[in-house]
Amino acid sequence: MNKEQSGVLKAWEATVRKTHAAKKRANSIFGTITMANATDDDLENNNDKSDNISGEPYLVEKILPNGDYYTGQWYDNFPEGQGKYLWTDGCMYLGEWHRGKTMGKGRFSWPSGATYEGEFKSGYIDGIGIYTGPSGDTYKGQWVMNFKHGHGIRFYPNGDWYDGEWRRGLQEGLGKYQWQNENHYIGEWKNGMICGTGTFVWSNENKYDGQWEDGMPKGNGTYYWSDGSFYVGNWSKDPDEQNGTYYPSESSQAANLEWDPQTVYIELADCKICPSENVSIMPSQKVLAWYSAKTDDNPRRLSIDGRVSVGIERPDKMHMWESDDDSTDLTEVRRDLDSELLCVQVQHQHDDTNPKFNLELPLKVPQLGKRPGETISRGHKNYELMLNLQLGIRHSVGRPAPATSLDLKAAAFDPKEKIWTRFPAEGSKYTPPHQSCEFKWKDYCPVVFRALRKLFKVDPADYMISICGNGALRELSSPGKSGSFFYLTEDDRYMIKTMKKSEVKVFIRMLFAYYNHVRSFENTLVIKYYGLHCVKLTGPIQRKVRFIIMGNLLRSEYTIHRRFDLKGSSLGRITDKPESEIDSTTILKDLDLNFIFKLEKAWFEEFCWQIDRDCEFLEQERTMDYSLLVGIHFKEISANGEFVPCGRRSSSGNYENESTPPDMEEHFLDPKRWGTIKLGANMPAKVERTIRKPKSVFHLVGEQTGECYEVIMFFGIIDILQDYDITKRLEHAYKSIQYDPTSISAVDPKQYSKRFRDFIFKVFCEDT
Repeated sequence: MNKEQSGVLKAWEATVRKTHAAKKRANSIFGTITMANATDDDLENNNDKSDNISGEPYLVEKILPNGDYYTGQWYDNFPEGQGKYLWTDGCMYLGEWHRGKTMGKGRFSWPSGATYEGEFKSGYIDGIGIYTGPSGDTYKGQWVMNFKHGHGIRFYPNGDWYDGEWRRGLQEGLGKYQWQNENHYIGEWKNGMICGTGTFVWSNENKYDGQWEDGMPKGNGTYYWSDGSFYVGNWSKDPDEQNGTYYPSESSQAANLEWDPQTVYIELADCKICPSENVSIMPSQKVLAWYSAKTDDNPRRLSIDGRVSVGIERPDKMHMWESDDDSTDLTEVRRDLDSELLCVQVQHQHDDTNPKFNLELPLKVPQLGKRPGETISRGHKNYELMLNLQLGIRHSVGRPAPATSLDLKAAAFDPKEKIWTRFPAEGSKYTPPHQSCEFKWKDYCPVVFRALRKLFKVDPADYMISICGNGALRELSSPGKSGSFFYLTEDDRYMIKTMKKSEVKVFIRMLFAYYNHVRSFENTLVIKYYGLHCVKLTGPIQRKVRFIIMGNLLRSEYTIHRRFDLKGSSLGRITDKPESEIDSTTILKDLDLNFIFKLEKAWFEEFCWQIDRDCEFLEQERTMDYSLLVGIHFKEISANGEFVPCGRRSSSGNYENESTPPDMEEHFLDPKRWGTIKLGANMPAKVERTIRKPKSVFHLVGEQTGECYEVIMFFGIIDILQDYDITKRLEHAYKSIQYDPTSISAVDPKQYSKRFRDFIFKVFCEDT
């Protein structure tokens, strides 16, 4: 026997041992499964077939290459119908399948003893079902994409229970929670906390009825005793803010007169809400053998916003250091508009070699663009500015300050609320010595931005490390259309944008409304701002640079394959790059869009509701020219670099599988990171391809083709600080002479808001 035959024999023996072990483990732990009537001969004959001639599912029993075990109905290389899948770690699913994914009714069990029995959709727990934890705790109710979402009842191991509304796995809406000691609360919830209006009833029949915040009384409320007396007032954990009046009943006890409202907070501190269970892994996160991951030859990189590719490239004009003069140069406005109008006349020709116009052409993975930006090192023209910025941020964030409260006084938003700090090169009592020139540093409304960073859960130390750490900032290659410059932190977490004085005035004017909006709507899509500052050079020039720090919406461990900047207007809304030059960092525009975005029902409803709230806010603040920045990661990529539509088969007869790099596998399998899915970030969704016909190349929405792709989506509203000022009014008037006024980006804020919403609700829809 030669070495090759010996190797084959050993491999066969190993497979046999693995097969018997898996069968024994499956039958001993979970028992046998009953399927449609079939003889052993039929099963054996069907196992020998690579395809089923009759076109109907047939029974198989498979030991899969990774040691997993499947038995049940099979069709076209996938489970189809009833089947049982046993993973090597002891997890098991028994129920309905469709195209290799759990779909319909089924039962999933964990090695810990936990079980879920109910409805599944595309691999997710989705629909009505019952989850029983290893400690005997249960949840019965509605689910959406692995989250408790809708109405449900949860019984906890310690005897507590909750009956009410859920949202993304947490109590939100109306609900009742009862503790084992028979205390109970009926009312409003938010993010798993008692928040809003509600009533808490103690087992001794005393009760509090009123406003709540973060699980404690906050605001107007009334405390009732069982004897009929009551206390009415304004409630707060701070005794200085607490005030009210006691009203005794005829039979009340004198002891109530000495009662301290702060004792309510002490009593409520013992009434804790049971935390959500930590499920080790969800069914949709389990790797199925027929969806084996392919490695990605490209090195992992973080995606960044790349906003500089939006618009037409312009000469590198040094607008960074500017005077306080904000007067409008009408000649320059007209020159820029003429340039843009000239570009519109020659772009967007129908081209059959472009997949945007030709359905026969597959969608290919764009080239990975170079990491945008030039590292600012010694010798760079803006090296000293970077040092000044980092010194100022370190001073502002690291400066000792009292504990930040989210309840801010009106004075904190006063435009005059700013702090100037002088930074001499030799250092001072409050500032360190440095290698840059002397400068002054201004903090606008520091208390407000400190509260915003707390509201957005930004750790001060991490914030300083990102901006002021050893890594240098990167300056994007050219200014955007507005003339502003952009900088990125080394970890791509934050973007820094230079601002004109007029933009600063707009933001300070709307800061109070912005703060209240992002505080009221946790899932707002409006971009997050973390700081507003100014650097002023000392000396005869007295030049200033103002800048704002904001979050990078498209920072992700996924590769962002497509980026779109969407406004709902058509004039000039197309990239000036040919298809061959578009890479993964190119920002495409409205007329480049060749997709409809499909969100699961619950997400779509929340998306529409939030877009309405955000646009109402921007309309009230009289801003316009904002856009929805969208990033798409395609989950399924073929070996030849094409995006694979849902359900399309390769030439070998197998369905194309998701090209998932190792780090993405970890993302799916880590429950903590799974919880990062939220509106606008890490959202599983689908996109349907659209085609632009010759007669409709300027239509904002192309014709739907039915060709869908599974994706991960990121999106948010950016550029919200443009006022409808004289420049924008001139732009509107000048363009209206030659073009349809409704196609122009610069329009009245009310009209802009309506057009933006109408367009967004056309390109986003519910996945039915």
